[in-house]
Amino acid sequence: MPKKIVLAYSGGLDTSVIMRWLAETYQSEVIAFCADVGQGEDLEAVRKKALATGASKVYVEDLREEFVRDFVFPALRADAAYEQDYLMGTSLARPLIAKAQMEVVKKEGADAVSHGSTGKGNDQVRFELGYYHFDPQIEIIAPWRIWNMKSRSDLIAYTKEHKIDVEATASKPYSIDRNLFHTSYEGGILEDPWNEPDAAIFQLTKNPEQAPDKPRYVEVEIDGGTPVAIDGEKLSPAALLTKANALAAEHGVGRVDLVEDRYVGMKARGVYETPGGTLLRRARRAVETVTLDREVIQLRDTLMPRYAQLVYNGFWFAPERLLLQKLCDEASVPVTGTARVKLYKGSCIVVGRKAPKSLYRPDFATFEAEQVYDQKDAGGFIKLNALRLRIAQQLRSSK
Repeated sequence: MPKKIVLAYSGGLDTSVIMRWLAETYQSEVIAFCADVGQGEDLEAVRKKALATGASKVYVEDLREEFVRDFVFPALRADAAYEQDYLMGTSLARPLIAKAQMEVVKKEGADAVSHGSTGKGNDQVRFELGYYHFDPQIEIIAPWRIWNMKSRSDLIAYTKEHKIDVEATASKPYSIDRNLFHTSYEGGILEDPWNEPDAAIFQLTKNPEQAPDKPRYVEVEIDGGTPVAIDGEKLSPAALLTKANALAAEHGVGRVDLVEDRYVGMKARGVYETPGGTLLRRARRAVETVTLDREVIQLRDTLMPRYAQLVYNGFWFAPERLLLQKLCDEASVPVTGTARVKLYKGSCIVVGRKAPKSLYRPDFATFEAEQVYDQKDAGGFIKLNALRLRIAQQLRSSK
């Protein structure tokens, strides 16, 4: 039996129940660890709630700058999106939370860790791969895999029985995860993929139909593949993402509704808001188009699905992800410049891009008269590229 357990605690339904359940089941000391990754909550209230629910001690760590600098921005440099659309806000936060949680384990001399992830989801994998990375011998307690409660309705009943104050109710049972990069909604009333999400669930973005009638132009400065300034104002990573969120959210940018393939093997419907991430990704990609060689872009793009899959599946600390990150970071070195983006009623459109060392050459690309490109050369170029096609057709004709 563990003597001291460190629980990744959010103050929500699952971890509030787990806090009390761990203390009663194991009769051990339970320490709450709460990571501030920009979820916008009153963390002092979360601290008090943890103590009232049974925690012997509470750690609240501000991880916002580290989250954006060391997790979000590296993923942006890789242009990472799982199954084309999901920018992986939850996937990127979990390894950081696991890292910081294990630091508390070491500091406290704890012998076990716990989390609120279900046995059907991806987060259990993300947390636990992180725990084992930092301590291969750590004991992991995953209540959803071992207790008798089978649904969030059971948890709500447990909170009433034990007088635990939580926000979730039987009429609003969907799960919300929020951080500085995104907000996600899943489960409960969202499980029917045919039903349109109720507009009232969105916490970050304005309904595009109600967004301003006048577009907003934003200039994003990129240095070495990393966003560093918005509209000429240089900001820290967390401050920059905060500003990008505010600008894009006001215009309804960044909503995604998709059915994704979970690592454990099932399909699940997720609804996401990633306003600032959508803006920054679009801007970085625009600067990339005028600063990176086409073969480098294409090679990185072929590797991106693998990178995204590794992050989504929880392998942030795996050697293959680290190796791919080095390639993406090296490829991003020339990506320095500015993109101008137009935000309007849910759309995020690149309307301009410039770079001090641009590969774009107007004297080559122009349709006007010029002296640097001999159009006659294109004939031989086309014939050489058509050679295999011509030979194949000759073979077919001979038959």
